[in-house]
Amino acid sequence: MALSYNKLWKLLIDKNMNKVALRDQTGIGPSTLSKLTRNKRVSMEVLEKICKELGCNIGDIVDYVED
Repeated sequence: MALSYNKLWKLLIDKNMNKVALRDQTGIGPSTLSKLTRNKRVSMEVLEKICKELGCNIGDIVDYVED
């Protein structure tokens, strides 16, 4: 199973926000941001924080991609 957070990065661009601002506003740690950048799994709690901050649904920031 592979995940892609490309939708998240596109959404950040649309909202004129960078990764550091996302990290600061959601309170996620640098290692978690690194996991997102490398399309690694993160907790649902992290995804919930991001969705709350960006005003979106999980499907707006993550995709399941077949290997």
